[in-house]
Formats: sequence, structure tokens, C-alpha cells
Amino acid sequence: MGRGDRVAVGGASIVTVPPAFIDLAEQLICHSDPARFALAYRLLWRLQTEKALLEIPSDPDVSRARMMVKSVHRDEHKMTAFVRFKEVPSNTPRRAFVAWFEPDHHIVHRTAPFFQRRFGDMDWAIATPKGTASWDGESLCTDDEPAARPDLNDETDELWRTYFANIFNPARLKVKSMQAHMPKKYWKNLPEAGLIPDMISGAESRVREMADRMASDTLPKFHQRLHGKSLS
Repeated sequence: MGRGDRVAVGGASIVTVPPAFIDLAEQLICHSDPARFALAYRLLWRLQTEKALLEIPSDPDVSRARMMVKSVHRDEHKMTAFVRFKEVPSNTPRRAFVAWFEPDHHIVHRTAPFFQRRFGDMDWAIATPKGTASWDGESLCTDDEPAARPDLNDETDELWRTYFANIFNPARLKVKSMQAHMPKKYWKNLPEAGLIPDMISGAESRVREMADRMASDTLPKFHQRLHGKSLS
């Protein structure tokens, strides 16, 4: 479906739609719900007589479409945040990497340009159950064929674990908030996520240890200041 405000339906009639519908439909059809096409068509049909339909957020069809688009956007964000590349042997002077990700929706082609911009200096491929994306320095390719999960491990896994362990602050741990940003479904594909259960279970004792150390460091200094005042 191209940009514009005229859409051919069934190869015959030409109907008029607002540009906002084109944007909405392009995102809506990326959702994994099989009913997404019927919903998009229903909105298209209703727009012929209800010109301001998309401006009515309380309308059930519009509300449903907006919620589905929001879910697609959230999935795109998670993909850009949780893809972990692993280096593989390369037959060219450029380094090569492969990643595995499990999206909820059909977002591979939408997020691939992000990785092209960010990792343009290396060859890479992202495999998912909903398609693949690859970049070789010249061409960005995507397809919808489901991929098998590759067996990937490299030395960067330990770097991720070291980094995650060092930035973890048990005193600021909020499990529900953490899982909202990093849902459990992604844990199995993140090398650092294997540390999370132990970090959560040991957070309370680590906070007590931090408090005890702080108290032992602070009390002598406080005592010295009081002693100095008493002598003056």
C-alpha cells in the first residue's frame, strides 16, 4: 500500500482515505493477530461514510487498532533493546555477527533499518521465528520465512554478565518495574539474565551489608568530629 489518499479496493473501485489511515494500516498489519486484516478493511470501508472516524478514540474499531499499533511499537522497542549479537567466522575483511530474537509481531522489516544505521560497519544477520534481516555493508535484506534458532555462544557473554553484575544496585531493586522493562520471555536469550534470580534472592542481604559498611565507616568520623569539638 503506497502513500497517498486514493486506494484501490478489489482491483476495481478507487476510494478516498485520509493519509493517517495509510500510516495506521502499515503498522496495524504488522500485528500478529489474524484479525488485523479484517480490522484494517473494516476501518477502510467505514471511512467512506465516516470521514472523521479516526478522530474518535472511543470507537471500538479505532480503539482496538490503536492498541494493536501500540503493541507493535512496544515490540519494536524491545527488539532494539534486547538483540545480542554473537561473532561468527567471516570470509571477508569485515567482522560478522548473528543474533536471535523472538518478537511478538511481524516487525523484522520495520526494525532492520535501525540495526543498519547502528551497526553499518559489520556484517550481521538477525534470525527470528517471524523472519530474518541481514546486512553486508551494501544491501539490507529482509524476508518473512521463519528461522531456526542458531546455537550461539561467544566471549562477549561473559562481558555482558560482568557489566550487568557491576551496575546492579540491590538497594534500588524493584522487581515488577524491572520485569516491565525486561519481561521474562526475553531472559533466555540474554546472557546476563541468568544472574537475575540470584541477584533478586540476595538483594536484601546485600542491602544490609551495604548499610552495615556505611555505618562502620561513618560512626568513627562522627565520633572524631564530636571529640574535636569537646576539646575546643
